[in-house]
Amino acid sequence: MYSIKNRMGDNSSIKILIVDDKKENLLSLQVILADPGYQFVEATSGKDALRILLKDQDFAIILMDVQMPLMDGFETAELIRQSDKLKHVPIIFLTANMNTNEYIFKGYQSGAVDYMIKPLSPEILQAKVMVFTELFRKNQELKKKEEETHALNEIILKTNAQLASQYEAIEKHAEELKKKNMELDAFTYISSHDLQEPLRKIQTFANLILANEYPNLSEDGKAKFNRILYACNRMRDLINSLLAFSRATLDDRKFETVDLNVVIEDVKAALHENLQEKNAVIVTDFHDTVKVIPFQFVQLMENLIHNAIKFAQAEVPLQITVKSCFVNGSELDFQCSPESKYCHISFADNGIGFEQEHNEKIFGVFQKLHSRDIYEGTGIGLAIVKKIIENHDGFINATGEPMKGATFNIYIPF
Repeated sequence: MYSIKNRMGDNSSIKILIVDDKKENLLSLQVILADPGYQFVEATSGKDALRILLKDQDFAIILMDVQMPLMDGFETAELIRQSDKLKHVPIIFLTANMNTNEYIFKGYQSGAVDYMIKPLSPEILQAKVMVFTELFRKNQELKKKEEETHALNEIILKTNAQLASQYEAIEKHAEELKKKNMELDAFTYISSHDLQEPLRKIQTFANLILANEYPNLSEDGKAKFNRILYACNRMRDLINSLLAFSRATLDDRKFETVDLNVVIEDVKAALHENLQEKNAVIVTDFHDTVKVIPFQFVQLMENLIHNAIKFAQAEVPLQITVKSCFVNGSELDFQCSPESKYCHISFADNGIGFEQEHNEKIFGVFQKLHSRDIYEGTGIGLAIVKKIIENHDGFINATGEPMKGATFNIYIPF
């Protein structure tokens, strides 16, 4: 029979198998080795020891008496060493008769790592057992670390495989998206050509009829032909605006350092007649240069100035103020990178303005706050402005007040 005596009462203690056919010797060993970190398993014969070891191989050391009935310590050790799982468990023989070289050699040959002659020295036994139990503890910790590392490596390999699969899916999606964009661009250009060609013919023939048959037309006929020409012009403007919106793509992100004064002068030259008609004055205050996509930024300024001209007050000379300065992201009250610097461009006018509740709506495609009969336009100009700002990884917002003008705030990473 065998028994287990655990001085800790948990699974963290180190197990020691003590084998002796005399009960008093088993008790004596436990008294000598009394330690809260040891769990003692008793076996009263070699046969009992083998039975225990068949069920549990997790022992730090085996302390075994040599002289036992039926199966002595040498035979027991030899059988233990035949097991792959047990052959590395250290065995220390405890005997009163191991006093010849031949006897000692037989002990080592049977698989012992050490021996002690009775009567035992408590200090030496404690020291030897401590060496082997500490070695066992370190090996267990190393084994646990290896298992954790293996588990972690498995997680990493699985995660890498998932990431590779996701990356492949993203690449495939990006390729499909690029292909769709190319098809959309081709469709846009073809559609615009196919739409504008019959439109030009309608305008040409309508103009010919008005030029050659104008005196023969009734007043109602003249009015209807004028409406045809008006509708054709609106259709042409709409097609051109849609083309401009579709061309403001990320494929044209070629940034250059530009002087905003030069940009404004180019826009003023392009819109000279429109500005003159409204007695418009443009006041500028720019600081340093900015890195932008040149042709898109010219289009942006052109659209904003054209927007200000269109929504100018009837009896008030139009004044447009365009300023720039540099700000840190941490100073801004909307989502942006706190570590980045931004070029803040403010574009203000003294036009009819708008209700603040519409500050997001005005940037939508085909979104108009006024009827077509009051203000001309396609409703795409500010949508193009927003798209251009997004191409610059920037932000834009608008503030306004009825009959007190509007201000557009643009922030571009510097």
